[in-house]
Amino acid sequence: MAKESEVRFEGFLPTTPADTWAAITADTGGWLWPIRYEPRDGGAECGLTPNGGMVTVWKPSRRFVTYAEDGKGWFNTLEYVLEPKDGGTYLRFEHNTVLEDWDVEYDACEQHTAFYYHSLGEYLTHFNGRQARYFKADAPEASIAPEAFEAVLKAVGAKVADEKVDFEVPGVGTVEGVVDYLTSNFLGVRTEDALYRFYGRNVWGWPVGLAHHLFAEDADADKAEKAWTAWLTDLYT
Repeated sequence: MAKESEVRFEGFLPTTPADTWAAITADTGGWLWPIRYEPRDGGAECGLTPNGGMVTVWKPSRRFVTYAEDGKGWFNTLEYVLEPKDGGTYLRFEHNTVLEDWDVEYDACEQHTAFYYHSLGEYLTHFNGRQARYFKADAPEASIAPEAFEAVLKAVGAKVADEKVDFEVPGVGTVEGVVDYLTSNFLGVRTEDALYRFYGRNVWGWPVGLAHHLFAEDADADKAEKAWTAWLTDLYT
């Protein structure tokens, strides 16, 4: 049965409210996925929700709210409140929506939110203001198996957070970086020119996936997407 949900995040970010605002409203491809917002109250949102939505509050560097609905009882509201603090920004985020399968979707939403806003902090700390080439890929259906995400952790060599890892991806080469995020369902690896994000969505009955943010000026996202998709496919063949 459909049920309304509320998920929150709050924490300190090491950049000014102006830089944090830019990351949230314009540079989302660097830590979330590409989304376009028309910069005004009443402006259009494109890429966040299936059929688009509307910016309901646009107060640069202070408060940002978007809203979408489908006319059938579903809605989606995101609110960001930014406050200057200790040379950086204290961010308060709230996500309200309607979930069809509460037991599965609420847990998934909470865990994804924690990972996304950790990635925002990584972006602002290490790649602030840089444009990313973004792509995502899903593994085959075999990756829905209960312990499937272990194959990703093993291939990357990730055991604990903050450790260095290096592993081979055919068509990409050797990936050398540090594990910046690690739970039983999510893995983040940061390199000098990328944020690599791996999602163990199999725990919710969905395929394992990845979504990567490439910051090198010569990065070829199409080539990288093909290579990483093949890497995922090989893990579960």
